[in-house]
Order: sequence, then structure tokens, then C-alpha cells
Amino acid sequence: MRDQLDVLKALGDETRLRALCALRGGELCVCQLIALLELAPSTVSKHLSILRASRLVESRKEGRWMYYRLSRDFRAPATGKMLAILFKELEGANPIAADGKRLKAICEENRETLCGRIF
Repeated sequence: MRDQLDVLKALGDETRLRALCALRGGELCVCQLIALLELAPSTVSKHLSILRASRLVESRKEGRWMYYRLSRDFRAPATGKMLAILFKELEGANPIAADGKRLKAICEENRETLCGRIF
């Protein structure tokens, strides 16, 4: 039951839901998430650490880049089903729809340039 509570707590924040929805399309660099969410790097890192602790996202480091993606291995089997339902419900919701459009433009930017502006 503890694992399910951790997941539900992690999902109880709009910023974390926005980050999860952004990661539906695949792996993103932390700089891309910072640009999308328009929050301080430390704030985004805190949200991502909560998502990682609940095992909703996984991370990997490549050189100086830190990447995040949706987890492939959930602690509770029902988590994947719950996320699928949640993503479907949020699909057309604002700001998720607006984030999708912005994320497309962010992903087209040169990562070096984008991360240089953020850090």
C-alpha cells in the first residue's frame, strides 16, 4: 500500500502531472523540462526527484546531460493502467495541450543553446 500512496502523492501536483505528460512522447533532457515548465532549475529538480522516488520516471546521465523518461518498471502493476487513464483524461486539458505545442518548439531547439540559456 505504501507504493500506491507514494504514486498518488506524486500525482497530486500540477507541475508533476505536466512533466509526466511531457514525457509521454519520450525521453527529455532536464533543460527541455525546465524550459517547458518555466520554473527554476532547483524547483524542477525537486519535482523530478519526487517522480523518480515514486518510480514514475527514470533518469540517466550522458556526459553533462541528464535525461528523464517514463518508467518501464512500476512498483505496483496497476500504476501503468492508472497513468494511461490519467493521460487520456488530461489529453485536451489546458495547460497540457498548450505544453504539447510548446514542447514541440523546445525540442527543435539546439540543446547546447537551450541549456546554455538555462544554466
